[in-house]
Amino acid sequence: MPIRMIAKELYRLLKDVEKMEKQLLDADREKHDAIKDKLRKKKAELNRMRAVLEGKKDRKLKNPLK
Repeated sequence: MPIRMIAKELYRLLKDVEKMEKQLLDADREKHDAIKDKLRKKKAELNRMRAVLEGKKDRKLKNPLK
């Protein structure tokens, strides 16, 4: 996957996390746990995508011709 696509996905995930954090603040007691669980999963996905991007950048720096 090209770095540009990874960066776009990372941005989308970041916006999703921000939106869910706001929802969590405004959520009533019944929805709080469900949103919190979804937020935890979305943050994990965001962290994985950050790791992918960092890996791509590292590889590009090591092999600038590829």
